[in-house]
Amino acid sequence: MKKIKNRKSKIENAGAFTLVELLVVMAIIGVLAAFIIPIMGSLKRREYISKIQAEMAQVETAIDGYKNTYNFYPPGNGNNTLTNSLYYELTGTTNNLANYYPLDGSAFITTNTMAVAFGVTGFVNCSTGSGEDARVAKNFLTGLRSTQIGTDGGPGVQMLIGSVGGPDQSYQPLGQQDLNPWRYLYPGVNNPNGYDLWIQLVINGQTNLICNWSSQVQINNNQMP
Repeated sequence: MKKIKNRKSKIENAGAFTLVELLVVMAIIGVLAAFIIPIMGSLKRREYISKIQAEMAQVETAIDGYKNTYNFYPPGNGNNTLTNSLYYELTGTTNNLANYYPLDGSAFITTNTMAVAFGVTGFVNCSTGSGEDARVAKNFLTGLRSTQIGTDGGPGVQMLIGSVGGPDQSYQPLGQQDLNPWRYLYPGVNNPNGYDLWIQLVINGQTNLICNWSSQVQINNNQMP
C-alpha cells in the first residue's frame, strides 16, 4: 500500500521560526529602536522650537510696529511677567469707559480686572474720541491663530501663548494645561534699552528658554516659573 505523505505538515514546518530566530529578530528591533527613538525625540524638539521661534518673530514685529506708532513699547507688568497686556495692546481695543473690547470681538475686560491682572487702568492702543480728535486703534498682530491665544481662568483675561503648549503636560505655569504664556518685561533687564520677551518649553523634562536676548536656545536656564 502506497504511503500518503502529509504535505500540509511539511509546509507548516517549513514556514515556522525557531525560538532562536525570534530572539534574534527581537534583538535587532530593540537595537533599531534604541537608535530611532532618540532621533525622533530630537526632531520633535526641533519642531517645537522652530515653531515658537517663528511665533516670537511675529510678536516682535508687532511690538516694533506698536513702537513706531506710539514712540514707546507696550507697558509691561513688573509685578508678574506671566500675565501681561500684550494681547490687548498689540491687537487693539475700544472702550465705553467701564469696559474695554478687543477689536477681534473676544470678551470684554473691565478696568478693575485690568488693574488686578496687569497693573494698568487702561490700554494705549484703544480707539478714542470722535471727529478730528478721533484716534483709531490698530491691530499690529495680524495673522494670529486661535492656538496662540489663551484665557487665564483666574482673572479671566486673554493672553498670548505658545501654540505648542508646555509642551510637556506636567508644565503648567498658570495651573492650566497648554496655557504657556509669553513673558514680557519693559523696560527689559536683559535688554535695558528695549524689552525682554521670552517663553519656556519643557520637553522631556528639560527646560528650553527661547528669548529675544540670545539667538541660542538656553537649556535648563529658568528665567521664570
